[in-house]
Amino acid sequence: MARALTRNAAIATIAVAVALLAFILIAAGGRGDQASARAIADSGTDEVAKPSRRGKRDVLFVGNNWEGTADVIVPRGKFKRLARINIIPDIAQRMAEIAKDPVRLGYFLAIREAVGEGNDQYVDDMYSSNDGRLLIVSRPSLRDVIALDLASGEIVWRFVVDGQRSDHMAISPDGKNVAVSASTGNVVHILDTTTGAEVGRFESGDSPHENTYSEDGSKIFHASIGLVYTPADTPLTDTSKGDRFFQIVDAKTNEILERIDMGQKLAEAGYPNMSSAVRPMALSSDERFVYLQVSFFHGFVEYDLKYDRVRRVANLPISDEAANTPRENYLLDSAHHGIALSGNNRQLCVAGTMSDYAAIVSRKSFRYTVIREGEKPYWSTTSANGKRCYVSWSGTDEISVISYKKRKQIAKIPVGDHPQRIRTGFVRKSFTGIP
Repeated sequence: MARALTRNAAIATIAVAVALLAFILIAAGGRGDQASARAIADSGTDEVAKPSRRGKRDVLFVGNNWEGTADVIVPRGKFKRLARINIIPDIAQRMAEIAKDPVRLGYFLAIREAVGEGNDQYVDDMYSSNDGRLLIVSRPSLRDVIALDLASGEIVWRFVVDGQRSDHMAISPDGKNVAVSASTGNVVHILDTTTGAEVGRFESGDSPHENTYSEDGSKIFHASIGLVYTPADTPLTDTSKGDRFFQIVDAKTNEILERIDMGQKLAEAGYPNMSSAVRPMALSSDERFVYLQVSFFHGFVEYDLKYDRVRRVANLPISDEAANTPRENYLLDSAHHGIALSGNNRQLCVAGTMSDYAAIVSRKSFRYTVIREGEKPYWSTTSANGKRCYVSWSGTDEISVISYKKRKQIAKIPVGDHPQRIRTGFVRKSFTGIP
């Protein structure tokens, strides 16, 4: 990789070193500032509508994490960029608050060094409201979730998560709620997309991460990844990573229906010494199977939800550079980070993060085609029509449009600094960019 992935690089100042130590010790020991969660809502916001084509258009949102922007792209034709949105219009106010709070400043610097590879994290995940009026964004370094008015660019509401960092999200199929992981709070908040008010929550393991709603919205599939920023990365020190679970949660009551140790399930299936940390996941349309990426593994796991067992494991290629990289230098323990299923459920699209490739994989046979078009792929998303996969190349600031049928790139789109999450969504038909 052209960009170094040395997470344990020397920190320039004593202040940052102290911040990192505080980050690890406090996060490992508990919840951080549990009393900090709050919503700042504008009661005049329009109510979120159920999905409808009336008055809106399909778009693609690309979050440029280190830049604090999101690109809005037409998902067809020449893939024209409609706008680049400022996700941090309140950055001066937020930084002034951080500067006055030594604890927050310590975490802010720690997130920059231990998680952001020396960069601040401003756009982790994002979803548009179903009516195309709002863009809801998690901003890790600012430990919050905001709703941005896509017509004016103003922040409609802001919610501060438990602990010190916000992370992956999921929006319910009806668009009413968004689930957001609070990395050091060890909790997932359920927020009302209209007001930003918390309407529920459920507990997680250490470092809550991925969230996925079932198609009918009745369940949330969730996973925690443990303390990925620590250097204890060998199988012998695996328990130092903390509690890591794959959870199935009742979306109505927020009751945890099932909690699975995926490392234990892998060992039972004949795959010992694999991590329990589930990263991105993809559900089959019948929700019988879930395809999981786990820490340090170059491939994915096929898990049978009906019988609660690992059915198969897919091994994908490892580049020479990745093969010679110590586990301690893996990017937040991620060998791969991004997996999606085609609309017909026949193929998977995988981001081979440490090996600089994307792969289209047959779900039936696990035969694969490798596509090398950039550096450090960080996410995979299937298009709204199910025929294409979008892959973000965070190391070269581009996204690829890949045809599932042709198994090759059909377009490449330049975007902002360090693209990560890609989401399909909506804007109003009147949208021409934010003034």
